[in-house]
Amino acid sequence: MSTGVIIALIVAAVVIVAAVLALRARRGPGGQNLKRRFGPEYDRAVARHDGDTKAAERELTERVERHGSLRQRPLESGRREQYEARWTAARERFVDSPREAVAEADRLLAELAGERGFPDGAQYEEQLAALSVHHAHHVQGYRRVHRVARADAVAGQDGDGRAGTEEMREAMVEARALFEDLVSPARHEDHRDHADHGARPREFAERSDGGTAPARNGARAHLPNGLTRRHAKGS
Repeated sequence: MSTGVIIALIVAAVVIVAAVLALRARRGPGGQNLKRRFGPEYDRAVARHDGDTKAAERELTERVERHGSLRQRPLESGRREQYEARWTAARERFVDSPREAVAEADRLLAELAGERGFPDGAQYEEQLAALSVHHAHHVQGYRRVHRVARADAVAGQDGDGRAGTEEMREAMVEARALFEDLVSPARHEDHRDHADHGARPREFAERSDGGTAPARNGARAHLPNGLTRRHAKGS
């Protein structure tokens, strides 16, 4: 076999491999990859499409194509502390004004996501889609809080369609996970904070006596009594 023929075969093989890779890229991530990436969000998409897996995977693939390249902006430590203080205040307000607390949690998540580089909160559906690509395991909490807040906003004066206290409590608890994801610094930011300040500011967990105690990094602060009781004022 001549050298020219060998070179031609090698070139042909390279072209075929490149074509196969390009075809796979156009088709987007496979079903198993989507299931691993989106976790519970994959199952919700399938359920929303009445069990049509192909339709659900097309929707999720489109989300990845639109938002997969998004790079989250860092959050300055001062802004992080402000958001944490606002979230703590909302949780404490839940005891006496659960509806106001849920509405504030909805606004807070929308603002925080926008500051981290996701679509603006005014574009809720697009913001939610982008969050689902990067925070798939926790985005449901935001969805629940927003749904409850919107239901209260459009409910009549007689209260028809308004969420009950327990539903609002569960939404606040579930939304906490996404808040922690968004407010926590990325790994490189964490290293920078240690270099600049000697140590990263620690979260504080509320004690049962109403005081505070430092919590370990990454640990969730205990919820105030109003979010752990089955009932609260203002139901």
